[in-house]
Amino acid sequence: MKTVIFFFLFALPVMVSAQSPAPVNFTAEQDHQNMMKQLGIKTLRNGPSGDENAPNHANYNEALANPFPDLPDALTLKNGKKVANADMWWKLRRPEIAEDMEREVYGRIPANVPKVTWTVKVTDKERVGFYPVTAKQLIGHVDNTACLSINVNIEMTLVLPANAKGPVPVLMMFARSALPAPAQPSPADLEKINSALKELLVKEHPELKAIFEQYPAYNPVAEQSPFGPGGFPVIKGDPPTAMQLIANGWGYVLIDPSSIQADNAEGLTKGIIGLVNKGQPRKPDDWGALRAWSWGAARALDYLETEPTVDAKHVGIEGVSRYGKAALVTLAFEQRFAMGLIGSSGEGGAKLHRRNFGEAVESLTGGEYYWMAGNFMKYGASEATFGAKTAKDLPVDAHELIALCAPRLTFISYGIPEQGDAKWLDQQGSYMATVAAGAVFKLLGVKDIGVSNDYKTEKMPPVNTGMLDGVLAWRQHDGGHTDAPNVKYFIAWAKKMMEQEKAGNPIAK
Repeated sequence: MKTVIFFFLFALPVMVSAQSPAPVNFTAEQDHQNMMKQLGIKTLRNGPSGDENAPNHANYNEALANPFPDLPDALTLKNGKKVANADMWWKLRRPEIAEDMEREVYGRIPANVPKVTWTVKVTDKERVGFYPVTAKQLIGHVDNTACLSINVNIEMTLVLPANAKGPVPVLMMFARSALPAPAQPSPADLEKINSALKELLVKEHPELKAIFEQYPAYNPVAEQSPFGPGGFPVIKGDPPTAMQLIANGWGYVLIDPSSIQADNAEGLTKGIIGLVNKGQPRKPDDWGALRAWSWGAARALDYLETEPTVDAKHVGIEGVSRYGKAALVTLAFEQRFAMGLIGSSGEGGAKLHRRNFGEAVESLTGGEYYWMAGNFMKYGASEATFGAKTAKDLPVDAHELIALCAPRLTFISYGIPEQGDAKWLDQQGSYMATVAAGAVFKLLGVKDIGVSNDYKTEKMPPVNTGMLDGVLAWRQHDGGHTDAPNVKYFIAWAKKMMEQEKAGNPIAK
């Protein structure tokens, strides 16, 4: 008996200490302060206001827009040596840029991210406009045995043309997972449903009998047309993106970012980031939401590689605004994606950090800091143990994020402020980043947007002028905060480039 008691008393503390701490439930402010404390930051500069009448309104004066005019050279190694060929890029310079991007800007994907198991929830024969499709809703369950209190189930919908003769290219879009037009019961089955429904309603509410007798042709559940009122699609302007893709022989995926990682700071100890950290706060170089969403897109691509009707070598990624940032990050780091349509991505996306125009680094070290690695907050610090830092101190900039996409198909899209694609996004700064990135595309043997790579002097082309002759593309449409007006140009451009590739032009290694 004494031996048993002795073992119990000494073993119990060991068992308790081996347990994981309880998951943390920080508010956004608490999480932000926790990261500032980890980094040794006392105060941050306030970000600019989007209200042009506010005292701290964003700068929209082009004469003041380039306080740090010199960008890091994407083709110069840290030791000062110039990158002379593709081999040097892949083996030396690209890893340097990727490391800086991960550590200081977007965060690292941990090595121990658990496995995702995909299951098909629904398979349905539907229509997208006039076109028959096969639609699947899928759930990607992330193994949560390491932290049972956190569940992550990635939601996505895959839609493919029903009459495809072989594997088709697919555009993956960051959006709510939804079936396009769930199939309806046949008229005969619908009649049975309505008869049973009327009977049940009258049984529960006898007063309804007189109403049904007064309107004998009325049915509680009306027959629905997949084409909308009148039996035909009513389309003004370009057809919806989904219809354009299916009409051109593509498939598409809708993947819900919020099912991967919440779009808020409170969710950082939940979602996939929280699951890997077992509910504990992030470390400074841990991934933010943008990188988490890109990880989820890559896991969706894992599934697409198992689908025989998907051309997994030609899967693209698309997003607008914050999801445009995520799409660019995905294309940059997940090299199996063959192409990207990057819509109105702004700061943290295609916009240069070093530009003082509209949205700024300080916008993402304060409000939306959770999109980024914790380390990114250092570049908005006015007082810290390491001193003060600004955008100039960043070792990388947006042109190098675009360069990480080379030599794959990269389409940078914007609208115009007059239609709602706000000046805040800095279309000019994103064009400059695209120009500068072109040097890497050229080094790798493919065409860029077709201008010099002098980002200080090249002028942004007029609205609705497509620069679509190369693997790197730019087009500013005359619409608002959307990439929809550029979808038809993206499809035609991608088709042309894929045909060149098929003919032997190695555009997408």
